[in-house]
Amino acid sequence: MNKKELKIVYMGTPDFAVESLRALVEGGYNVVGVITMPDKPAGRGQKIQYSPIKQYALSQNLPLLQPEKLKDSVFLEQLESWNADLQIVVAFRMLPEVVWNMPRLGTFNLHASLLPQYRGAAPINWAIINGEKETGITTFFLTHEIDTGKVISQEKITIADTDNAEVIHDKLMLLGAQLVIKTVDDILNDCVKPISQDEMNNTNQELKPAPKIFKETCKIDWNQNTKEVYDFIRGLSPYPTAWTELTTSKGEILSLKVFETEKIKQEHQLEAGRLVSDGKKQIDISTKDGFIRLKSIQQAGKKRMTAEDFLRGNGHCL
Repeated sequence: MNKKELKIVYMGTPDFAVESLRALVEGGYNVVGVITMPDKPAGRGQKIQYSPIKQYALSQNLPLLQPEKLKDSVFLEQLESWNADLQIVVAFRMLPEVVWNMPRLGTFNLHASLLPQYRGAAPINWAIINGEKETGITTFFLTHEIDTGKVISQEKITIADTDNAEVIHDKLMLLGAQLVIKTVDDILNDCVKPISQDEMNNTNQELKPAPKIFKETCKIDWNQNTKEVYDFIRGLSPYPTAWTELTTSKGEILSLKVFETEKIKQEHQLEAGRLVSDGKKQIDISTKDGFIRLKSIQQAGKKRMTAEDFLRGNGHCL
């Protein structure tokens, strides 16, 4: 069997998933159908928006399904009618066994971490938040427990001290597309040797999770040390974005999203979270062992701006 004969069903939703689908389509692989989330209203006008995967699938005239429920009998009949040999999942949702066990060659997932580390919904964010020096991308066969199946292949990248979640997202998105193609080719050539994640973790190192991130997760804890706060902010930038509430010299509460900062190691006697500013160019916030200098911020209801631009209109109240 060659790549034009191998019937592939592809499942995904956000931008991260588009690059791998594009690589398959432009590489001449036989994508017989695409599955993505149902359309949802978004934005202030609550207009219906198509997912990035749906937009791409429509542009390529690919058959498309958008099931509300993955165990729905009508959906399962439609999926079965595609008679896929292989299913590929990239940034989608948990699949029931009746779906992932349907193709004769199985279903593999592309995950944005070096499994078994960082299983869960937000692996890129948590790797940066935890100050990791490297991360990567993994393909693995789906099984009952989320992100625990046998690993097919992995690729590593370094995380620079200045990288934020967007930078790593884009690097892994491109690298992931290459790994998806490699994995499909390896399956076609019958040279896959999956390894259990328990076997990979034979040193019994602590496994760090990557749970879903909520708004309350994103609040900055100024009682941490400078490096921890710095990593936390870049790990959530530009989305979903770290935020804080600061008290001005007039006693007003200032709510800010924080996108970019600079670390300043400096001893001080201030309590954590104290705002220090020259009123013109610099806004520093005290941490346990130094300061975080705000570089790019957004006040509630306003546009994102530099700290200097913010101070032009608000310096008098800090």
